[in-house]
Amino acid sequence: MAAVHAALDQLCDPEIPVVSLREMGILRDVHITHHAVEVVITPTYSGCPAMAQIHDDITSTLQQLGVQGRVITQLAPAWTTDWMSDTAKAKLKAYGIAPPNGQSAATSQVVRFTRRLQNDVIACPHCQSTDTTITSAFGSTACKALCKCLSCSEPFDYFKPY
Repeated sequence: MAAVHAALDQLCDPEIPVVSLREMGILRDVHITHHAVEVVITPTYSGCPAMAQIHDDITSTLQQLGVQGRVITQLAPAWTTDWMSDTAKAKLKAYGIAPPNGQSAATSQVVRFTRRLQNDVIACPHCQSTDTTITSAFGSTACKALCKCLSCSEPFDYFKPY
């Protein structure tokens, strides 16, 4: 059912409306049988408050298509920023959020929101300067750090690699 895939691909992350669930790597899989659709999602972290909205958005989309379906939240393997597409990272940057740089530490199975960020070189999404500082290990959500550019003085979120 190409219509199901097309409709699900239009669903955006409620916290970052410029990226789709698929681009973020949250939309993990879609199983389509002749009886129903199963949509598998993985939260960016286990306490992500957006998951209820994501679940509702998927359920509503399936209902609008007249398709029987259910949403399955899969916690393992844990989501990693490695699952974000290059398109998602470019959209984050254009939106004013510094995307994760490099690969995550996802080779370990433990998500560490407070891992040391001091060695990260974070480019300002506004002026591209790397003369930035982390002002708080937690930004607007637990998966982001709050930063400030020392060149243009603009604050910005940084999507922490994990």
